[in-house]
Amino acid sequence: MHALHAYATSDPSRLVLEDAPVPTLGPDDVMIRVHASGVSPGELDWPTAWLHHDGTPRTPPIVPGHEVAGVVDAVGPASVGLGVGDDVFGYIDVRRDGADAEYVAVRADELAPKPATLTHVQAAAIPLSALTAWQALFDHGDLASAQRVLVHGGAGGVGTFAVQLARWRGARVVATSSARDADIVRELGAEVVIDYRATRFEDTVADLDLVIDTVGGNTWERSWNVIRPGGRLVSIAVPRPPDRETPDGRRAIWFVVKPDRKQLIEIAGLVDQGRIRPIVSEVLPLARGREAYGTTGRRGPGKVVLSVPGES
Repeated sequence: MHALHAYATSDPSRLVLEDAPVPTLGPDDVMIRVHASGVSPGELDWPTAWLHHDGTPRTPPIVPGHEVAGVVDAVGPASVGLGVGDDVFGYIDVRRDGADAEYVAVRADELAPKPATLTHVQAAAIPLSALTAWQALFDHGDLASAQRVLVHGGAGGVGTFAVQLARWRGARVVATSSARDADIVRELGAEVVIDYRATRFEDTVADLDLVIDTVGGNTWERSWNVIRPGGRLVSIAVPRPPDRETPDGRRAIWFVVKPDRKQLIEIAGLVDQGRIRPIVSEVLPLARGREAYGTTGRRGPGKVVLSVPGES
């Protein structure tokens, strides 16, 4: 098969499309014929992607691309719930090879049936971003109906889902974005969109129940000052900001997203009901994977997706 191989951390120029052996199928795995994979540009910087489960370094090359959509080609003897020919999507454990390849072996419990209303390309834009947004808002942020939430980076891969999911839960949503992307962020459910280049968000909002931070740095520190007593600041930013808790009940939380089949099934249901939708900024063939992970600038709101040969 063909696979996109990464030979060095933080260096998209070292990505090479080349021949590779078809992955070995473990007892709990299913083999996916990949149709599309979602791109997280910072994935080559993730320390865990370059480590085995026991913490020892993996020997390059590794295969990036841990959001997958495709068709089950084979099943391991202990895998359950999926059969050959099933259309699936999911978020793959980052400590094993990803889906920037024609085939990938994935634990069955990291996959769910693909939303019936979507193509594989659209579905590949969902797993990591939507799971991150879901876990930030609901597992760590305890977001409830009528609460007020600020989503930083409302036009990004995570942000587009955070805005939609918060709105679905009945929250009042404020988001930051560029002026270019403001209209689509409003369309997704934000009542107020703040152009971060023109306006300091702390001059516009205060006493928020929850802030979702995808940026970090100075944005994280400034966000701390706009949450109410008892409010939460949930971050996925890299490098990791500190945890913090104050006597007035404000809490700062940082987390790493986890694969979750049950949550994927709920998310797929919301997609098929028309409650939320993925935003795909560009579709590139697998052969242009180096470009997709490069730093040539964002192409638009949402996520870049790689397609394998034969998938439109």
